[in-house]
Amino acid sequence: MATRFVFERKQHVALEQFDPAPLGPKEMRMRTISSLMSTGTENICFNQNYAPGTHWDQWVKHPFYPGYLCVGEITEVGSEVVGWKVGQRAATRKPHASVITNVESEYYPLPDGLGCADAGWFGLAFIGFFGARAAEYRIGDSITIVGAGPIGQMSVRWASALGCERVIVVDPVPWRLELASRGGATHTLALNVDEAPDAVIKIHGSLPRLAMDCTGHPGVFEKALALPGDKGRLVLLGDAGDPSQQRLTPDVVRRGIGIVGAHMNHVDDLWSYQTIFRYWAGLWGRGRFNLDGLISHTFRPDQCADAYRTANERRSETMGIAFDWS
Repeated sequence: MATRFVFERKQHVALEQFDPAPLGPKEMRMRTISSLMSTGTENICFNQNYAPGTHWDQWVKHPFYPGYLCVGEITEVGSEVVGWKVGQRAATRKPHASVITNVESEYYPLPDGLGCADAGWFGLAFIGFFGARAAEYRIGDSITIVGAGPIGQMSVRWASALGCERVIVVDPVPWRLELASRGGATHTLALNVDEAPDAVIKIHGSLPRLAMDCTGHPGVFEKALALPGDKGRLVLLGDAGDPSQQRLTPDVVRRGIGIVGAHMNHVDDLWSYQTIFRYWAGLWGRGRFNLDGLISHTFRPDQCADAYRTANERRSETMGIAFDWS
Protein backbone atom coordinates (compact mmCIF):
# COMPACT_ATOMS: atom_id res chain seq x y z
CA MET A 1 0.00 0.00 0.00
CA ALA A 2 1.30 3.49 -0.87
CA THR A 3 1.73 6.08 1.87
CA ARG A 4 1.80 9.89 2.00
CA PHE A 5 1.94 12.77 4.46
CA VAL A 6 -1.24 14.58 5.42
CA PHE A 7 -1.89 17.62 7.57
CA GLU A 8 -5.16 16.51 9.14
CA ARG A 9 -5.52 19.76 11.04
CA LYS A 10 -3.38 22.65 12.24
CA GLN A 11 0.02 21.49 13.56
CA HIS A 12 -0.72 17.80 13.04
CA VAL A 13 0.92 15.56 10.44
CA ALA A 14 0.31 11.86 9.85
CA LEU A 15 1.42 9.13 7.47
CA GLU A 16 -1.66 7.71 5.74
CA GLN A 17 -2.21 4.89 3.28
CA PHE A 18 -3.76 5.50 -0.12
CA ASP A 19 -4.43 3.79 -3.44
CA PRO A 20 -2.60 5.44 -6.35
CA ALA A 21 -4.81 6.69 -9.16
CA PRO A 22 -5.02 4.65 -12.36
CA LEU A 23 -2.25 5.48 -14.80
CA GLY A 24 -3.29 7.61 -17.78
CA PRO A 25 -1.76 7.20 -21.25
CA LYS A 26 0.49 10.28 -20.85
CA GLU A 27 1.37 9.66 -17.21
CA MET A 28 4.18 7.87 -15.40
CA ARG A 29 4.45 6.22 -12.00
CA MET A 30 7.47 6.83 -9.76
CA ARG A 31 8.71 5.03 -6.67
CA THR A 32 9.95 7.77 -4.38
CA ILE A 33 13.47 7.39 -3.02
CA SER A 34 13.84 10.80 -1.36
CA SER A 35 11.78 13.93 -0.83
CA LEU A 36 12.86 17.27 0.59
CA MET A 37 10.85 19.42 2.96
CA SER A 38 10.37 23.00 1.81
CA THR A 39 10.70 24.28 5.35
CA GLY A 40 9.45 27.81 4.71
CA THR A 41 6.35 26.88 2.74
CA GLU A 42 5.50 23.76 4.68
CA ASN A 43 5.88 25.40 8.08
CA ILE A 44 3.54 28.22 7.08
CA CYS A 45 0.99 25.60 5.99
CA PHE A 46 1.59 23.37 9.04
CA ASN A 47 1.07 26.24 11.50
CA GLN A 48 -1.59 28.05 9.43
CA ASN A 49 0.63 31.08 9.83
CA TYR A 50 -1.12 33.20 7.24
CA ALA A 51 -3.74 35.91 7.06
CA PRO A 52 -7.36 35.39 5.95
CA GLY A 53 -7.91 36.12 2.27
CA THR A 54 -4.30 35.46 1.21
CA HIS A 55 -3.40 32.86 -1.41
CA TRP A 56 -2.23 30.69 1.48
CA ASP A 57 -5.71 30.81 2.99
CA GLN A 58 -7.26 29.78 -0.32
CA TRP A 59 -4.74 26.98 -0.86
CA VAL A 60 -4.49 25.20 2.51
CA LYS A 61 -7.63 23.17 3.12
CA HIS A 62 -7.63 20.14 5.40
CA PRO A 63 -6.86 17.39 4.75
CA PHE A 64 -3.82 19.04 3.14
CA TYR A 65 -1.02 17.13 1.42
CA PRO A 66 2.28 19.00 1.84
CA GLY A 67 5.47 19.03 -0.21
CA TYR A 68 6.58 19.42 -3.82
CA LEU A 69 10.14 18.06 -4.01
CA CYS A 70 10.14 14.33 -4.81
CA VAL A 71 12.85 12.22 -6.46
CA GLY A 72 12.80 8.54 -7.35
CA GLU A 73 12.70 5.83 -9.99
CA ILE A 74 10.15 5.37 -12.77
CA THR A 75 8.25 2.10 -12.33
CA GLU A 76 5.54 2.38 -14.99
CA VAL A 77 4.96 4.47 -18.12
CA GLY A 78 1.69 5.20 -19.92
CA SER A 79 0.95 3.93 -23.40
CA GLU A 80 1.59 7.33 -25.03
CA VAL A 81 4.76 8.22 -23.13
CA VAL A 82 7.80 8.70 -25.38
CA GLY A 83 11.45 8.94 -24.36
CA TRP A 84 11.18 7.47 -20.87
CA LYS A 85 11.72 3.94 -19.64
CA VAL A 86 11.23 2.00 -16.45
CA GLY A 87 14.21 2.35 -14.12
CA GLN A 88 15.11 5.94 -15.01
CA ARG A 89 15.62 8.32 -12.12
CA ALA A 90 13.53 11.47 -12.10
CA ALA A 91 12.36 14.43 -10.05
CA THR A 92 8.84 15.83 -9.97
CA ARG A 93 6.80 18.47 -8.17
CA LYS A 94 4.30 16.46 -6.16
CA PRO A 95 3.49 16.11 -2.42
CA HIS A 96 5.48 13.75 -0.17
CA ALA A 97 4.42 10.17 -0.97
CA SER A 98 5.94 6.75 -1.52
CA VAL A 99 4.35 6.48 -4.97
CA ILE A 100 3.89 9.40 -7.37
CA THR A 101 1.65 9.57 -10.44
CA ASN A 102 2.17 12.57 -12.69
CA VAL A 103 2.08 13.56 -16.34
CA GLU A 104 5.20 12.89 -18.39
CA SER A 105 5.94 16.58 -18.96
CA GLU A 106 6.29 17.22 -15.22
CA TYR A 107 9.11 14.76 -14.65
CA TYR A 108 12.74 15.87 -14.94
CA PRO A 109 15.50 13.31 -15.70
CA LEU A 110 18.39 13.21 -13.23
CA PRO A 111 21.95 13.35 -14.53
CA ASP A 112 24.30 10.53 -13.62
CA GLY A 113 26.06 11.11 -10.32
CA LEU A 114 23.47 13.41 -8.76
CA GLY A 115 22.17 11.67 -5.66
CA CYS A 116 18.44 11.55 -5.05
CA ALA A 117 18.63 13.45 -1.75
CA ASP A 118 20.68 16.28 -3.29
CA ALA A 119 18.42 16.31 -6.36
CA GLY A 120 15.56 17.25 -4.03
CA TRP A 121 16.87 20.82 -4.12
CA PHE A 122 15.64 21.20 -7.70
CA GLY A 123 12.38 22.99 -6.80
CA LEU A 124 14.04 25.42 -4.41
CA ALA A 125 16.62 26.03 -7.13
CA PHE A 126 13.69 26.97 -9.39
CA ILE A 127 12.65 29.62 -6.87
CA GLY A 128 16.21 30.94 -6.63
CA PHE A 129 16.36 31.08 -10.42
CA PHE A 130 13.28 33.29 -10.62
CA GLY A 131 14.86 35.54 -8.01
CA ALA A 132 17.95 35.79 -10.19
CA ARG A 133 15.83 36.71 -13.21
CA ALA A 134 14.07 39.40 -11.20
CA ALA A 135 17.45 40.78 -10.13
CA GLU A 136 18.51 41.13 -13.79
CA TYR A 137 22.18 40.60 -13.04
CA ARG A 138 24.77 42.46 -15.07
CA ILE A 139 28.33 41.28 -15.66
CA GLY A 140 30.38 42.04 -12.56
CA ASP A 141 27.32 42.92 -10.46
CA SER A 142 27.24 42.80 -6.67
CA ILE A 143 24.35 41.81 -4.42
CA THR A 144 23.54 41.63 -0.73
CA ILE A 145 21.47 38.55 0.08
CA VAL A 146 19.55 38.59 3.36
CA GLY A 147 18.90 35.14 4.82
CA ALA A 148 21.05 32.03 4.41
CA GLY A 149 18.25 29.50 4.77
CA PRO A 150 17.30 27.13 1.93
CA ILE A 151 16.12 29.85 -0.48
CA GLY A 152 19.05 32.06 0.41
CA GLN A 153 21.48 29.21 -0.27
CA MET A 154 19.97 28.70 -3.71
CA SER A 155 20.10 32.44 -4.41
CA VAL A 156 23.78 32.60 -3.45
CA ARG A 157 24.57 29.81 -5.89
CA TRP A 158 22.69 31.43 -8.76
CA ALA A 159 24.35 34.79 -8.14
CA SER A 160 27.77 33.14 -8.17
CA ALA A 161 27.02 31.00 -11.24
CA LEU A 162 25.71 34.01 -13.16
CA GLY A 163 28.86 36.06 -12.69
CA CYS A 164 28.36 38.36 -9.71
CA GLU A 165 31.69 39.77 -8.56
CA ARG A 166 30.59 40.18 -4.94
CA VAL A 167 27.94 38.09 -3.21
CA ILE A 168 27.48 39.40 0.31
CA VAL A 169 25.31 37.25 2.61
CA VAL A 170 23.73 38.47 5.85
CA ASP A 171 22.49 35.97 8.45
CA PRO A 172 22.98 35.80 12.23
CA VAL A 173 23.67 32.02 12.19
CA PRO A 174 27.39 31.36 11.50
CA TRP A 175 27.10 27.75 10.24
CA ARG A 176 24.60 28.84 7.60
CA LEU A 177 27.14 31.40 6.42
CA GLU A 178 29.72 28.62 6.07
CA LEU A 179 27.35 26.83 3.68
CA ALA A 180 26.85 30.07 1.78
CA SER A 181 30.62 30.39 1.35
CA ARG A 182 30.75 26.88 -0.11
CA GLY A 183 28.11 27.98 -2.58
CA GLY A 184 29.95 31.05 -3.80
CA ALA A 185 29.42 33.83 -1.27
CA THR A 186 32.42 36.15 -1.39
CA HIS A 187 31.65 37.83 1.94
CA THR A 188 29.50 36.82 4.91
CA LEU A 189 28.16 38.91 7.76
CA ALA A 190 26.95 37.25 10.97
CA LEU A 191 24.62 40.15 11.72
CA ASN A 192 20.97 41.02 11.94
CA VAL A 193 19.71 42.83 8.88
CA ASP A 194 19.44 46.22 10.60
CA GLU A 195 23.15 46.04 11.45
CA ALA A 196 24.20 45.24 7.89
CA PRO A 197 24.32 48.51 5.86
CA ASP A 198 27.52 49.92 7.38
CA ALA A 199 29.25 46.54 7.17
CA VAL A 200 28.22 46.15 3.53
CA ILE A 201 29.62 49.61 2.70
CA LYS A 202 32.95 48.63 4.27
CA ILE A 203 33.12 45.60 1.97
CA HIS A 204 31.83 47.13 -1.24
CA GLY A 205 32.77 50.79 -0.83
CA SER A 206 29.11 51.71 -1.24
CA LEU A 207 25.77 49.94 -1.13
CA PRO A 208 25.48 47.54 -4.11
CA ARG A 209 22.76 48.15 -6.69
CA LEU A 210 20.98 44.93 -5.70
CA ALA A 211 19.69 43.32 -2.52
CA MET A 212 17.49 40.27 -2.03
CA ASP A 213 15.25 39.35 0.91
CA CYS A 214 15.07 35.54 1.08
CA THR A 215 13.61 35.28 4.58
CA GLY A 216 9.84 35.55 4.16
CA HIS A 217 9.74 37.43 7.50
CA PRO A 218 7.64 40.61 7.21
CA GLY A 219 9.82 42.57 9.63
CA VAL A 220 12.95 41.93 7.58
CA PHE A 221 11.50 43.51 4.44
CA GLU A 222 11.46 47.11 5.70
CA LYS A 223 15.00 46.77 7.05
CA ALA A 224 16.22 45.22 3.79
CA LEU A 225 15.03 48.33 1.93
CA ALA A 226 18.08 50.09 3.38
CA LEU A 227 20.47 47.71 1.58
CA PRO A 228 20.25 48.56 -2.15
CA GLY A 229 22.14 51.63 -3.33
CA ASP A 230 20.29 54.72 -4.55
CA LYS A 231 17.93 53.84 -7.44
CA GLY A 232 18.75 50.20 -6.80
CA ARG A 233 16.48 47.18 -6.54
CA LEU A 234 15.24 44.93 -3.74
CA VAL A 235 14.13 41.47 -4.87
CA LEU A 236 11.50 40.01 -2.57
CA LEU A 237 11.86 36.24 -2.78
CA GLY A 238 10.46 35.02 0.54
CA ASP A 239 6.66 34.62 0.48
CA ALA A 240 5.19 36.03 3.70
CA GLY A 241 2.05 34.53 5.17
CA ASP A 242 0.71 38.02 5.88
CA PRO A 243 1.99 40.55 3.30
CA SER A 244 0.08 43.36 5.02
CA GLN A 245 2.84 43.37 7.66
CA GLN A 246 5.49 44.23 5.08
CA ARG A 247 5.84 48.00 5.42
CA LEU A 248 7.46 50.51 3.12
CA THR A 249 10.08 52.94 4.37
CA PRO A 250 11.23 56.37 3.12
CA ASP A 251 13.97 54.57 1.14
CA VAL A 252 11.46 53.74 -1.58
CA VAL A 253 10.61 57.33 -2.50
CA ARG A 254 13.60 59.22 -1.12
CA ARG A 255 16.25 56.95 -2.65
CA GLY A 256 14.21 55.59 -5.55
CA ILE A 257 14.38 51.93 -4.51
CA GLY A 258 12.55 49.56 -6.82
CA ILE A 259 10.85 46.46 -5.43
CA VAL A 260 10.20 43.33 -7.49
CA GLY A 261 8.78 40.02 -6.34
CA ALA A 262 9.65 36.55 -7.61
CA HIS A 263 7.82 33.26 -7.17
CA MET A 264 7.91 29.62 -8.26
CA ASN A 265 5.16 30.08 -10.86
CA HIS A 266 6.89 32.81 -12.91
CA VAL A 267 7.51 30.57 -15.91
CA ASP A 268 7.22 31.86 -19.48
CA ASP A 269 7.87 30.78 -23.06
CA LEU A 270 11.63 31.14 -22.62
CA TRP A 271 12.08 29.47 -19.24
CA SER A 272 9.88 26.49 -18.42
CA TYR A 273 10.50 24.16 -15.49
CA GLN A 274 12.07 21.71 -17.94
CA THR A 275 14.55 24.24 -19.32
CA ILE A 276 15.42 25.55 -15.86
CA PHE A 277 16.02 21.99 -14.61
CA ARG A 278 18.36 21.22 -17.53
CA TYR A 279 20.27 24.45 -16.96
CA TRP A 280 20.55 23.83 -13.22
CA ALA A 281 21.61 20.20 -13.66
CA GLY A 282 24.22 21.29 -16.19
CA LEU A 283 25.67 23.83 -13.78
CA TRP A 284 25.80 21.16 -11.08
CA GLY A 285 27.53 18.76 -13.47
CA ARG A 286 30.20 21.36 -14.27
CA GLY A 287 30.85 22.04 -10.58
CA ARG A 288 29.22 25.45 -10.63
CA PHE A 289 26.27 24.73 -8.29
CA ASN A 290 27.59 23.09 -5.14
CA LEU A 291 25.04 21.10 -3.12
CA ASP A 292 27.49 19.48 -0.70
CA GLY A 293 26.43 19.57 2.95
CA LEU A 294 23.04 21.20 2.41
CA ILE A 295 21.08 18.24 3.84
CA SER A 296 21.21 18.75 7.60
CA HIS A 297 18.62 16.14 8.71
CA THR A 298 17.22 12.90 7.29
CA PHE A 299 14.08 11.16 8.58
CA ARG A 300 12.13 8.07 7.65
CA PRO A 301 8.54 8.74 6.52
CA ASP A 302 7.17 7.25 9.74
CA GLN A 303 9.14 9.93 11.61
CA CYS A 304 7.27 12.76 9.88
CA ALA A 305 5.93 14.15 13.18
CA ASP A 306 9.50 14.39 14.52
CA ALA A 307 10.63 16.02 11.28
CA TYR A 308 8.04 18.80 11.41
CA ARG A 309 8.68 19.29 15.11
CA THR A 310 12.37 19.72 14.36
CA ALA A 311 11.61 22.15 11.54
CA ASN A 312 9.51 24.28 13.88
CA GLU A 313 11.32 24.07 17.21
CA ARG A 314 14.94 23.93 15.97
CA ARG A 315 14.73 26.00 12.81
CA SER A 316 18.13 27.64 13.22
CA GLU A 317 19.73 24.17 13.38
CA THR A 318 18.21 22.95 10.12
CA MET A 319 18.90 23.44 6.43
CA GLY A 320 17.67 20.65 4.17
CA ILE A 321 15.31 18.16 5.83
CA ALA A 322 15.11 15.02 3.68
CA PHE A 323 12.86 11.96 3.91
CA ASP A 324 14.32 8.59 2.98
CA TRP A 325 11.58 6.50 1.30
CA SER A 326 13.94 3.80 0.00
